[in-house]
Amino acid sequence: MEAITMMGSPKSISESFLPNGTNGVKEDKTTIGILGSGDFAKSLTIRLIRCGFHVVIGSREPKCAADFFPHVVDVTHHEDAIMKANIIFIAIHREHYSSLWDVKHLLSGKILVDVSNNMRVDQYPESNAEYLSSLFPDCHVVKGFNVISAWALQLGPKDASSQVYICSNNVQARQQVIELARKMNFIPIDLGTLSSSREVENIPLRLFSPWKGPVVISICLATFFFIYTFIRDIIHPYIRNQQSDFYKIPIEIVNKTLPIVAITLLSLVYLAGLLAAAYQLYYGTKYRRFPPWLEGWLECRKQLGLLSFFFACVHVVYSMCLPMRRSERYLFLNMAYQQVHANIENSWNEEEVWRIEMYISFGIMSLGLLSLLAVTSIPSVNNALNWREFSFIQVEQTNIHSGKYVPCFY
Repeated sequence: MEAITMMGSPKSISESFLPNGTNGVKEDKTTIGILGSGDFAKSLTIRLIRCGFHVVIGSREPKCAADFFPHVVDVTHHEDAIMKANIIFIAIHREHYSSLWDVKHLLSGKILVDVSNNMRVDQYPESNAEYLSSLFPDCHVVKGFNVISAWALQLGPKDASSQVYICSNNVQARQQVIELARKMNFIPIDLGTLSSSREVENIPLRLFSPWKGPVVISICLATFFFIYTFIRDIIHPYIRNQQSDFYKIPIEIVNKTLPIVAITLLSLVYLAGLLAAAYQLYYGTKYRRFPPWLEGWLECRKQLGLLSFFFACVHVVYSMCLPMRRSERYLFLNMAYQQVHANIENSWNEEEVWRIEMYISFGIMSLGLLSLLAVTSIPSVNNALNWREFSFIQVEQTNIHSGKYVPCFY
């Protein structure tokens, strides 16, 4: 069958997809096959062309699919696409793997890169890649590129999603796909055999898995301290003196809760490291495995630290809004009237002034230090620092200001 290509496409469109602004297909370009013509296949095609590869698309309806690809791409039937490429991306759903059964003899010896995902975690007894390998035992199935979205593929080499997890039972096939990922400006991570594909397929389905525990802890702490502050500052004065201060609930009570939660979360970050150090000292070795609860605690210190930073920032915003309240204006007018009525010309209190000035100054410095620790925990910033610089910021700066010897956001 002859390949069907896009004809009559505008020149500007073709140039936007070609690397280095070149036109046409060079003979020495490596040909990559893609079976499927969906959104992921289109984005993958654009990325491959930009990186200097020749792409051939295999589709059940090549005439319809050809309109959605650059004219330099060969859009043809599955048989022709398989014969023209050694590395073939399987960009179709698991339910349609059986549609390739008729071309099984052509796929023999080919490298099949499975990019599929499921709708739920552990949806099937075996992974999609293992299922594909069982259908085509004569092929070299490689699991990879499933953690990259179609949007990330089109963004180019500067996008944030740069890690690609690769696994396969065939070492040579795995190395070829790893090299292909590097040429596409991704960072390949070798996960070994195809048995790891189940875990790789579950990665895109996780929703803030490392954050669930810290978020639950934060909500519990915030709820507890809010109720405690509400009873102490609202309910108790109302019962004892019939003083109605319920207007304080939206701003003052919340603002008193935020710093307590922030400092408690920050303390939990340090406490985990101290318990780990005590555990190692008790057993006299650093090679003994931590208990599961302590290991999980150590792994979520970064999330606890960032949540502490979040509560501290919200506390700053609430504090800045305190003078803007109508109740604060009424209290200020009442205080001024009482001073005039009491014939007080100067109400300056040196001790109180110094206390508030020092309180604000130390608060600003603490927030600045916490901001520095939080920013350095961002992967892009962290990667720009060497180990000595990272340790200095995370450990030495923390020691200077807090006297503790455990890094904050490891």
